[in-house]
Amino acid sequence: MSISDIENLSAFDHSFKAIHDEEIPWEDGLDNNLLTLPPGIQVKVFAQDEAMKRVDMKVRFPAGYVEPEHSHKSWHSIVILKGRMCVAGKDLRPGDYVFGWDNLHGPYEYPDGCEVFVVFMGEGTEHEWNEEQHANHKKVWSSEAK
Repeated sequence: MSISDIENLSAFDHSFKAIHDEEIPWEDGLDNNLLTLPPGIQVKVFAQDEAMKRVDMKVRFPAGYVEPEHSHKSWHSIVILKGRMCVAGKDLRPGDYVFGWDNLHGPYEYPDGCEVFVVFMGEGTEHEWNEEQHANHKKVWSSEAK
């Protein structure tokens, strides 16, 4: 590890944290340029460390939202906290898990809305997707809301 690497590591706060959810405000997902997804999502960024190339966040998807088939230059681990995430033929619920890497994955459908906790690690969280393909997506999953 070089001196500049050590200086970069010390530039970030790696101290212990205990954070109440309400301490972090929801923000429009397009305002922070982290996810580069279609409009409608909200995010809470709990930790972002450029030296480690890691981002910990919650993402809220509105009912009926479709996250396009995409790739990115990082891996992500996702745990569903509320609602439903429908992907790869599975109807995922709170406590279920998704892992993705830099190959194409999705689309993800959120028929009733969903809130997830995501950890990204790698070269970039920006989603790369085809707008025309996304516009032509036919939803597979229906809402359970009454």
